Amino acid sequence: MLHTYFQKQIEKILAQGGIHVNGSDPWDMQVHDNRLFQRILTQGNLGLGEAYMDGWWECQALDQFFFRVLRSKAQDNIVSPSIIFSALIGRLFNLQARSRAFTVGEQHYNIGNELFQGMLDSNMHYSCAYWKNTDKLSIAQENKLRLVFNKLMLQPGQRVLDIGCGWGGAAKFAAEHYGVEVTGITVSSEQVKVAQERCKGLPVKIKLIDYRALDGVFDRIYSIGMFEHVGHKNYRNYFDIIKNLLATDGLFLLQTIGGNESVSSTDPWIGKYIFPNSMLPSASQITNAFEGLLVLEDWHVFSHDYYLTLKTWNDNFQQHCSRFNGHYAARFCRMWRYYLLSCAGAFLARTLQLWQLLLSHQGIVGPFRVEREI
Repeated sequence: MLHTYFQKQIEKILAQGGIHVNGSDPWDMQVHDNRLFQRILTQGNLGLGEAYMDGWWECQALDQFFFRVLRSKAQDNIVSPSIIFSALIGRLFNLQARSRAFTVGEQHYNIGNELFQGMLDSNMHYSCAYWKNTDKLSIAQENKLRLVFNKLMLQPGQRVLDIGCGWGGAAKFAAEHYGVEVTGITVSSEQVKVAQERCKGLPVKIKLIDYRALDGVFDRIYSIGMFEHVGHKNYRNYFDIIKNLLATDGLFLLQTIGGNESVSSTDPWIGKYIFPNSMLPSASQITNAFEGLLVLEDWHVFSHDYYLTLKTWNDNFQQHCSRFNGHYAARFCRMWRYYLLSCAGAFLARTLQLWQLLLSHQGIVGPFRVEREI
């Protein structure tokens, strides 16, 4: 039968990563519908992800499955029309134009605060934690904030801008522990509601605007997990805006997921189901974008910490789903598990990276040592 041919092709590809179809290892693929093999070969990761959502296949250790696929580069053997189409669209059009800025807020961050409350730590930090000397998510997230604010050398009374403030956890922490005034912006109306309530009584303003609508001057600027929505056609303009907003003696910290190669689009499955219009920058795309505008003071890599963060989020989400049995559709739960664990596997394989960059307006004069302790 034709599916036998397709199956042999997939088995050959997966074998490069030590993965077997219907094998006994936890990272092996358990197939429930033989149409899967043709779907993967013709649709790539979009078909693989949708087939998982449809229950066509299962895997006990999904993060390990993706680790082995990506580490062995097995995915390079499949070039589907969806990948080619996404890359072409990303080159031709500005998918992250100002007119489309609120799409990701509406389709991802607004899907339900209850979901994120169940998955994240109590302060709802939706970005990589810093797992130094701890195995608790709440402490690891606080570690990350101290890492960020210590690098920025926050001082009481400074004016601080938080680009992509989420549910307000970082702005609240900065105001409470460092005595600064914070303006936080987001494209999610649900995040604004929570952040404003959380920061009530503090010198914190939360605004529902795109970063391109900002004005003013700030002593410090940081952006944690937002740059992934900027897009390669807007990188230069993004850093030009940062330069114009930053005081001449100011500092800017950027925390972002990155990729090892320069691309013009995101993974088709991620773009369709999780983060519309998203795109991961490469190191060269970032440096080319700020060259001549800002000065690099430090580049910190701690990619494995995102693997630990995503694994913990998945554990929390699975417990949350079990407590709210029937509240979430089975297909949605499978989609969310696929999202968290496929990304976890990519960080473990180091095809995804986690970076913190510290930049200054015109270069720090004299002795300077970047603070990495917490």
